[in-house]
Amino acid sequence: MKPLQQQIQVSFSYPVHFTRDLFACHNPLLKDMVGAGGPNPPKKLLAVVDQGLYEHHPGLLRDLETYCRTHEEHCQLAAAPLVVPGGEEIKNDPVALMRLHRSVNAAGLCRHSYIMAVGGGAVIDLVGLAAATAHRGIRLIRVPTTVMAQADASIGVKNGINAFGKKNFLGTFAPPFAVVNDCHFLTTLAPRDWLSGVAEAVKVALIKDAPFFAFLEEHAQALVDRDLDLMQQVIYRCAALHLHHIATYGDPFEAGSSRPLDFGHWSGHKLEQLSGFA
Repeated sequence: MKPLQQQIQVSFSYPVHFTRDLFACHNPLLKDMVGAGGPNPPKKLLAVVDQGLYEHHPGLLRDLETYCRTHEEHCQLAAAPLVVPGGEEIKNDPVALMRLHRSVNAAGLCRHSYIMAVGGGAVIDLVGLAAATAHRGIRLIRVPTTVMAQADASIGVKNGINAFGKKNFLGTFAPPFAVVNDCHFLTTLAPRDWLSGVAEAVKVALIKDAPFFAFLEEHAQALVDRDLDLMQQVIYRCAALHLHHIATYGDPFEAGSSRPLDFGHWSGHKLEQLSGFA
């Protein structure tokens, strides 16, 4: 018998939004986004919040709960927001993923529900993997809160955690439902985290966009001085370059070699492993 050849073509589309004060009740972005996700609102929403972010924004959970009560015809919290440790440690915790799966089950989420990750890149990586694997895929809203995450880590299709001493050994390629960059969260970043995002912009500009590099040179001091409006322009350009590469260079799920915009990542991760993360 001849083999049966299956061929499937799937088109992915998701927005990357730019806003300020996402959880202010007068901001319609979240409720419009969730309400538009299917024919039968309100939708269940499970929020997972980075503990480091929460410490700098202690009113965040209250604002989130107030927002969902105000717009309960569109979105309803399925459970109290979860606060989880941030940073790379959460991706090294072998039971963190199971805790999130347990929370999804207890909250009664289904494939038409939403999981919203609010925090840095590590938390978003972990929550993304949980969303992609619970019920074989729950709609994921990413709310990245660092420069690096807004410009790069949270706008692509990768989710992952570390295992066996290797970076992102376990993971998926699963596009989010949406990404929301809220510039307000950048105001409380430590200087190192602010500048590491600028370093990412320099890398992208060197690889992809010479005029953008000249722009960064021209405005270097303003970026060091934490000009928020200027940083939003930098993040927007970085995100556009990353999204264009993912969409048009033929290998969004990295079936071949790593994409050029990951320049340095693989060697850096190997050096971390060989040095015991020293």
